[in-house]
Amino acid sequence: MNIMRPIAMAAIASTFAAPALADRTETVYINPFAAFQLFDDDRDLSETGTFGVGLEYRFKPNWAIEAMYSRADADRKYVSGSSDFEEIRVDGTYYFAAQDETWNPYVSLGAGHADFGTDSSSGVRTAGTNHEETRVNVGTGLRYNINDSLSLRGDLREFHGIDESTFDTQVSLGLSFAFNRTVGSAAPAPKRPADADGDGVPDSRDQCPSTPAGASVDSTGCEPDTDRDGVADARDACPDTPRGAKVNSRGCELDSDNDGVVNSQDLCPNTTAGAEVDETGCEGVTETIETFTVEVQFPTNSSVISNAFDDEIRRVADALKDNPGTVVEIAGHADNTGKASYNQFLSQRRAEAVAGRLTGPLGVDPSKVSAKGYGESEPVASNKTAAGRAENRRVEARIQVRR
Repeated sequence: MNIMRPIAMAAIASTFAAPALADRTETVYINPFAAFQLFDDDRDLSETGTFGVGLEYRFKPNWAIEAMYSRADADRKYVSGSSDFEEIRVDGTYYFAAQDETWNPYVSLGAGHADFGTDSSSGVRTAGTNHEETRVNVGTGLRYNINDSLSLRGDLREFHGIDESTFDTQVSLGLSFAFNRTVGSAAPAPKRPADADGDGVPDSRDQCPSTPAGASVDSTGCEPDTDRDGVADARDACPDTPRGAKVNSRGCELDSDNDGVVNSQDLCPNTTAGAEVDETGCEGVTETIETFTVEVQFPTNSSVISNAFDDEIRRVADALKDNPGTVVEIAGHADNTGKASYNQFLSQRRAEAVAGRLTGPLGVDPSKVSAKGYGESEPVASNKTAAGRAENRRVEARIQVRR
């Protein structure tokens, strides 16, 4: 076996001499095994147990090379005595699955040098037994990965002795201890799209490219603005302003005369500074002298009103005419179905729609008409029944006089 040691060292060294390939996982296995070997009849050796160990280098996901040493003490088949058996070989293996797959079937092809030893009964080599021989082999097997570091391997292999044209068969089962490493340089990280304001939305689709650092933004790169008044929610002191209302930098409706009543509801926009005003923005105290429901109908989730209800709305105009010096507040109401903020918004729009019919086609002086939405805050019936909710969805005309 003196010649076998240099061969073994060269085979083992060759497993680590493969050139490094970038960006791949390499695995080195230590493969101890036990086998049962059936020798060709010409060898005059009985079937016997064989033991060995392999050092395998899996340099690509599907390719490996393995240096292997095995030995046995085989009884003579036709005469008394036994013979030592040793072999060193190198196999190339192709796996049909990657390292991280649980089941790894494979095929293998290799060659090696076998020494069938000396007959221990006589101390001499037996005629008919080729004590040293070059053998080639072909095999197939299956690796079962228990975890990243441990696996089982079963193998069936056929050997052909070149010198005497013999055929031997071996079945083996073994453990494998795996050692993994990643070699090569990592691929450069992909270049991130430009994002000047650092809000996480690329400049190519950022509709608000200068948002403040740390601001929460939507998919367009803009800060949320629920009431769409142009002031982001994070800085909006009045987050429920009516749609289309003019607001200041704080998101609140303008109040030009600083009387506490915003312009959109101020019927007296030029009151004296410091004067006491009512909810319409006018000096004096306003008293409601008559309230009646205006029987109009709106489509679901809509504030559009048709001219079919002008006769009903004309009742309001007639009440103003019959009571000189009066004004009217058109009050919109809703039931409690849905969000309160939306009900407030819808009731305001519906009140404005009725007021618009008064000051438009019916010719009422706009200074005498105001509109206010009360949402679900002033129910006249229970919201627990359909009939009650229907009563609460109403528009009222409140005829008022200033005292």
